Amino acid sequence: MGFDQYHEPPEELDEKTRTFVRVIQSMIEEAEAIDWYTQRLAVEKDKAARALMKHTQEEEFIHFAMDLEFLLRRTPTWRTIMKNVLFKKGDITKLAETAEAETEE
Repeated sequence: MGFDQYHEPPEELDEKTRTFVRVIQSMIEEAEAIDWYTQRLAVEKDKAARALMKHTQEEEFIHFAMDLEFLLRRTPTWRTIMKNVLFKKGDITKLAETAEAETEE
């Protein structure tokens, strides 16, 4: 992999920002892998192959969650928004608006 994940010259970015970019890029790659497995599972007929792919996709979800948690621990505003939107009942858009308002206070 090259350094095309940067939109600014990497040498001008501090180490904290470069680490952030690496983890975001990792999360993007995990999400892409989850998507690939979803598509493969939709068409695969072989039971054994499906079981293998399903297991592998679950591993990708774990990696995605780990990346997300890493970023949330370093970005308090994101954590506030997420805790007010995720795993809550109700209209997602309204939950998001409430979460956003909390971060503006």
